[in-house]
Amino acid sequence: MDLDRRARVGLIAAAAGAALLAPLGVWAWPEGEGGAHGPRLVPTDLRRRDPAATPAARRVYTLLAGLENAARRGRPSRTVIGQHVELHNERYNARYGDYRGTKQPGYYYRKARDITGRLPGFVELDLGPGYDRPGWAVGEARSYSAAWPSCRRSWGYVEDAVDLAVGVWAGLPRAADGSYRPSGTHRECFSGAEVSLPHNGGGPAGLVGFSFHQPYPGSRVKGFQQTLHRNSPGATDPAWFGRVVTEGSAEHRALLHDLAFLADHLGYLAGRGVPVLLRPYHEMNTVPGHGFWWAGQDPAAFRRLWRLTYDYLVRRRGLHNLIFVWSPNSWDGTYGREPDAYYPGGHYVDVVGVDDYSDSPARPFGAGAWTEVWYRGLEAYRRPRIVAESFHVPLNAAQPRTLARTPWVLWTVWGQALTYDNVSTPRQKNAPADVQRTYGSARVITGGREIEAPHTA
Repeated sequence: MDLDRRARVGLIAAAAGAALLAPLGVWAWPEGEGGAHGPRLVPTDLRRRDPAATPAARRVYTLLAGLENAARRGRPSRTVIGQHVELHNERYNARYGDYRGTKQPGYYYRKARDITGRLPGFVELDLGPGYDRPGWAVGEARSYSAAWPSCRRSWGYVEDAVDLAVGVWAGLPRAADGSYRPSGTHRECFSGAEVSLPHNGGGPAGLVGFSFHQPYPGSRVKGFQQTLHRNSPGATDPAWFGRVVTEGSAEHRALLHDLAFLADHLGYLAGRGVPVLLRPYHEMNTVPGHGFWWAGQDPAAFRRLWRLTYDYLVRRRGLHNLIFVWSPNSWDGTYGREPDAYYPGGHYVDVVGVDDYSDSPARPFGAGAWTEVWYRGLEAYRRPRIVAESFHVPLNAAQPRTLARTPWVLWTVWGQALTYDNVSTPRQKNAPADVQRTYGSARVITGGREIEAPHTA
């Protein structure tokens, strides 16, 4: 049964402990409230971390914290279903996804609706790697990106990411938010290709996040291969990472150069009132020598990297639209190690999560329910808990009760895994029936009108 707007907003408000419809700050429970005999609740006011947090960012965080606290109290809770979108692959990789050929930006955002009739409640984009091109660049110079070379091959996806983020938060198509015509299309500068963003109903449609697959500081080429430890200077110079986090070094200046690219784009979103769940330096707890250039490092040095990044974005650049997400790799004892030593601290983190590739619905890791070992392992951080990356939707034939047993606040499916059967790991494919089961569940918050409440003033 299709709920009207009042019913939908009321449903979200109930799930969030009524925090969304109360005056901001009224529902700011003390951290750890509940005492020795009650639930250890999470703080619900983002101003505990950032006193200047924007009202929109506070509303989004309050939603997530309300869902988390409902679960901690043993009350019915719900999960925002998310979809990661790899725009650089959708736009420029003909072999990516479930058919051969380049795709329009937001292909996998739209794909969820094609399968289920509903949009994701959260979309995560990536401002990280270019497509193996030298230097940071943009496709078309905008007010926020004039400092970077423009009309460069394979860099047009950056504007698409920003425009899609604004559109998911505020509604698509919106010609005033970029170079898109009222039809929702524009012509890419370098290639001349006609590009169109997916229509999503014209109104607020979801929450927005960004990851940052940052090539190592100082890398000439900006591509995914340059994000990996084995291709960074740290692979042959153990002292290199220490210089990255040492102010005044050439490596540190290169880090700030990279962060300036990120900050310029996030700043535009801040100016448009778009709150962003920012997830930098994920999977930091992989074993040394594997994963990304920031992974497997001395934990104290990693914590310094996180705090330097936080200070640059929030204090130096004044970005108060950010909700910081810390997401280690699943700590299975082989590829991923216990993550606690890498936690930057509650003054720098708003949401905790896991990138779970260690198990599958058919073969859960540990003795409990699927994902339970990670869910319980994150509880002590007293922050909203999310599955930041997974190849699987949470509800499927093998695990139909996942969200009843582990009521994650948010669950994001990684890119093409929503539909694509990867040849090397064929169990990663989600059957259409599983996607439909997830998006149709009463335990799941999808996009469109159901997620409108955090957008209201």
